Amino acid sequence: MITQLPPPPAKRWLVKPVPDSVADRSAIESLTASLGVSPFLAGLLVQRGITTFDEARLFFRPEFTHLHDPFAMRDMDRAVARLKKALQRPQPEKILIYGDYDVDGTTSVALVYSFLSRYHDQLDFYIPDRYKEGYGISKQGIEWAAENGFTLIIALDCGIKSVDRVAEAKALGVDFIICDHHRPGDELPDAAAVLDPKRSDCQYPYKELSGCGVGFKLLQAFCLDQGIDLDTLYPSLDLVAVSIASDIVPLTGENRVMAYYGLKQINSQPRTGLKALIKVAGFRNALDLTNLVFGLGPRINAAGRIKHAKAAVQLLLAESDDEADDFAFAINKHNSDRRVFDSTMTEQALSMIRQDETLLRAKSTVLFDAGWHKGVIGIVASRCIEHFHRPTIILTQSNDKVAGSARSVPGFDVYEAIEECADLLEQFGGHTFAAGMTLPVDNVDAFRKKFETVVSQRIREEHLTPLIDIDLPLDFSEITDKLYRIVKQMGPFGPHNMQPVFVTEDVYLVTEPTIMKEKHLKIQVQQERTGHQFTAIGFGMAHYAQLLQPRKPFAICYQVDQNTFNGTVSLQLMLKDIKCE
Repeated sequence: MITQLPPPPAKRWLVKPVPDSVADRSAIESLTASLGVSPFLAGLLVQRGITTFDEARLFFRPEFTHLHDPFAMRDMDRAVARLKKALQRPQPEKILIYGDYDVDGTTSVALVYSFLSRYHDQLDFYIPDRYKEGYGISKQGIEWAAENGFTLIIALDCGIKSVDRVAEAKALGVDFIICDHHRPGDELPDAAAVLDPKRSDCQYPYKELSGCGVGFKLLQAFCLDQGIDLDTLYPSLDLVAVSIASDIVPLTGENRVMAYYGLKQINSQPRTGLKALIKVAGFRNALDLTNLVFGLGPRINAAGRIKHAKAAVQLLLAESDDEADDFAFAINKHNSDRRVFDSTMTEQALSMIRQDETLLRAKSTVLFDAGWHKGVIGIVASRCIEHFHRPTIILTQSNDKVAGSARSVPGFDVYEAIEECADLLEQFGGHTFAAGMTLPVDNVDAFRKKFETVVSQRIREEHLTPLIDIDLPLDFSEITDKLYRIVKQMGPFGPHNMQPVFVTEDVYLVTEPTIMKEKHLKIQVQQERTGHQFTAIGFGMAHYAQLLQPRKPFAICYQVDQNTFNGTVSLQLMLKDIKCE
């Protein structure tokens, strides 16, 4: 089983520079006085670019006023005009809300459908079948829309590269409003409006929205144009927060504001479907983005991976508790099935690498098995990177074609590498760290070789070693309840605003290490210089138990967390890595 595999590769620690310039020291003194925090905490803020009281106030207390004007996005005026036209005719048009089958796509569809249904009753939604139709705008979807009298499709989290499909739809009398966040190709679709902050001709000030975030901006613009109170829209940020967390977009700018308020909504008054999902996931305390990434997101995704993603949208749109509970139960079962596929395929993939000397020496991993389940190949790619830290693509056969899912490592743009292999592909799309593709079966070997060549030419050796970004050195004497409370307020955490990681050197074991569930490490550690002790937990780090020796110093990097046991609350350290001398 996976738990018996050898430990992951050694990690590279990168400690960020301590703020120490004249300007930094001045800012630290100012923040220490104005915020009433320790110089250490003030330094942590300065390290993240927060140097004044006003910047700290905006960081710790995001406001709706920090959201950008949606009409700053290219084509937003055209999108709102086309939407109004569909709603205001004497004979209102039928509008189809179309979205991808992953978390970002399904939350986008639920968001736009649920909000527009308050103002329009000629609505339906469409999610393509992952296995029969594939990613993006499908020919089957367009034909279904035309046959059923839809004259406007709002495409969410897809469509930016669907030039041919949008042209086919237009010939059938169907217009498109595209809301996407993926990189455009050289040609944009001939749609009524193309909303994508990554368009080269779009001056929108924030480029890293999720697909659901772009859908939210369309609704925000619609509300502003129609004089609709935005307070009726803001509760929908619960869905945007789930998309932001699951699509791994940066937690900066607008994303941070929307995630902040979306989490507040989830933890105070979640929509019926999310409440049911939270219950089957077993969460009892307040949720953070990590809970969304690893608890809710995989369950929503599992609907489309195992059966059909339409069930995920139905869950998110459910109005009664009984209906939501039924959908949540079924989706949770799909997630359990997905875990079985994930575990089995990961074992097979890792075995293939270990048994092939060429693969072991390679700078990339490209594996193909016609029998692998298409719904979990992206997850398996991520699992492989945990053991072989390099760009990875997992391929399987689907409808006489080969479908693939790619994952990358920090610092390497896998999308650009795949783009170099475009001559061997039929379709591809994605981001810097994740992408998907389809190709003919006959091209698999050639693609594997070319991708390895491209990666070998571009990747640097440091990219091939797992990296831990460390914020600052920390003495155990600085670890207090106040530090924990303020660090927690720096969330929500995610890419570009990660939970702080600290390093402490010259620590010692106080007692013998404890192994939990055969793979997790629990140790009691003391910093000799200060005499302070803490319990430290390392998930998946049981292999360190044999390396740690009494009276021998070692270094740890970790996050500060809070533990509650039998009513007693205490601080503990969540280990990221250990370095023995």
